[in-house]
Amino acid sequence: MPYANITGWGKCLPPAILSNQDLMTFLDTSDEWIQSRTGIKERRISHVSTATLASLAAKRALAAAGLEAAELDMIILGTACADTLIPNAASAVQQSIGAVNAAVFDLNAACTGFVYGLSMATGMIRSGAMKKVLVIGADRIPYFLDYTLRDVCVLFGDGAGAVVLEASDAECGLLAEKLGCDSEDRDILMARDAGTIRERFTEVDGFFDVNFEGPEIFKRAVRGMGGAITNVLAKLSLEAEQIDLLVPHQANIRIIETLTKRLKAPPEKVVVNIEKYGNTSAATVPIALCEALEAGRVKPGDRILTAAFGAGLTWGAAVVKWGERVTPVGVCDEELPPSDKTALDLLMPWVEGCRAAVAAKS
Repeated sequence: MPYANITGWGKCLPPAILSNQDLMTFLDTSDEWIQSRTGIKERRISHVSTATLASLAAKRALAAAGLEAAELDMIILGTACADTLIPNAASAVQQSIGAVNAAVFDLNAACTGFVYGLSMATGMIRSGAMKKVLVIGADRIPYFLDYTLRDVCVLFGDGAGAVVLEASDAECGLLAEKLGCDSEDRDILMARDAGTIRERFTEVDGFFDVNFEGPEIFKRAVRGMGGAITNVLAKLSLEAEQIDLLVPHQANIRIIETLTKRLKAPPEKVVVNIEKYGNTSAATVPIALCEALEAGRVKPGDRILTAAFGAGLTWGAAVVKWGERVTPVGVCDEELPPSDKTALDLLMPWVEGCRAAVAAKS
């Protein structure tokens, strides 16, 4: 039975940066308040579609793997922010990168989407049905937020990350995973006015009703991810100290710190980049993994533990054994199309729409 080796990786982050100071221009908050509660200093705001972010991350992952898009058997796009539901956003990625031979589908497990996708791709390869699969996590949560709620709107940013998995005889890739969903209280994290089509990103129709019960989400996130981590370590008869690198979902620095303490993991074993990007939902894990590779923090044969928690309430954890190669075969020089708008310029229609809707209700 073949294994599913990760042979390529790539990320895409839009250039427009929304700092905590920018948020202070229209929100009753402070840099100290945001950082102390979330660990976030800034986040990115996209001027392009979810599929465009995902496509560039995919092209960079393919270049790193030394593959042509036409060699792919499947594309799995983990996203809660598809530009369209019919057709799926993954088909736009296929069209953009030229993956003419790939089956495609969207996977919505919210912030856990990439971990779910990694599990599904590995299963397809290990079954023998596929040989080369692209897994992407991409989201644009800021366009769904209520910008009158400072507890929520400071948390999220835009981005995409991707990996290429290839069949291998060597023991590598995802070795164990545990996925689940705590649906009993699924309503504590819900975008009730989320919309279903592209117009959500281009037209402001007023108040975006987002329910985000922070303390309860924190409790369930720690429980869900913690339990999944315990499960996957037990499956492989591993102790926590045998993990070489922890790549957690970048939702909140306090959640990351709690998981780190449970695992008694030293800082050099934990990847944290939430201060730069905020919570990019399904993109957090692949972006963090890409940055760990770029920084030389991943070595051949390393055991990498990842965990995530998202709306649904989905959760999951996985242990990946890294293969032999930690440097890219090639590099994609393509960039996103330029934009002359700042992050504040991009978001201001939504900010004003939220304010107007609240004023109309009062």
